Amino acid sequence: MSSITNSAGSFFNRSLSQMADLRSGIERTRSQIATGRRIERGSEDPAAAAQLRSVARREALAKVEGDNAARLGQDLGAASNELEAVTLLLQRARELTLQAASTPTGDRARQAIAFELEQLGQQLFSRANATSLTGEPLFAGQSSVAAFTRDAAGNVTYAGTPNSGAVPIAPGTAIERGLPGNEVFEFSLGGSPSSAFAVLGNLTAALQGGAPDPVAAANAAIAGIDTALDTVSRAQTIFGTRMAWVEQVEEQQGERGIALAQQRSRVGDTEVADAVARLQQSLTALEATQAAFARVSSLTLFDALR
Repeated sequence: MSSITNSAGSFFNRSLSQMADLRSGIERTRSQIATGRRIERGSEDPAAAAQLRSVARREALAKVEGDNAARLGQDLGAASNELEAVTLLLQRARELTLQAASTPTGDRARQAIAFELEQLGQQLFSRANATSLTGEPLFAGQSSVAAFTRDAAGNVTYAGTPNSGAVPIAPGTAIERGLPGNEVFEFSLGGSPSSAFAVLGNLTAALQGGAPDPVAAANAAIAGIDTALDTVSRAQTIFGTRMAWVEQVEEQQGERGIALAQQRSRVGDTEVADAVARLQQSLTALEATQAAFARVSSLTLFDALR
């Protein structure tokens, strides 16, 4: 009787443990199918969990870099658009200057030219102080204040920093946010520092009666406007190159994102077909164990009562 009791107790304990393990496995498999995640706790597969954490860190960094690239592309595009407008503005100023340099042009016509040049100078100042979609100045370098200031006498001064700062947009890759305004609107003219603002401002004053020979002043201003156009053109080339670089990096980011997603899926996602097959096997095994437990329990009870 004691032998039967000990054997039955061992069988009961072993069967209960097996059924508990099977139920636990079944619930885990059902959860994997429902959530699509193969690993719910790192202890289930430490190596795979470590890979998933690594992928998550790289995805988080890629998200930051992707956001940086998107904002940088917007800023570079906005600055490029402003410079296109500046180019058209300076080209119009050159046309007007050529008219003013023509001897047959009378004083009244030069006054009208001076008025338009004054308007162009104001537009130039506004373009140079343009801001991004987030309100940051495009040509002030790393400064958050307006790129250029104008004093009571009309003199324009650069108020930004001498560099724009680099933005990280990919592992080991950082691109300058833009160009400081002093590199876009200021230049050397005949060995002396000058700017597009000064060229237009001085010519406007000369045509308004501030120079004894307005024709000579207009002829002299053409070289300054041409230099301003060349300086802006170089800046546009730099912006265009950086925009193309950003686009290339964004394409690579998309490819890396797909690769990371595939790695995360391969390591951590549930293979549904395999999980369903395992679930069916576990359910069958549980049913068989329960049936065997019931049969043996009945026999053992019968033997004990006999």
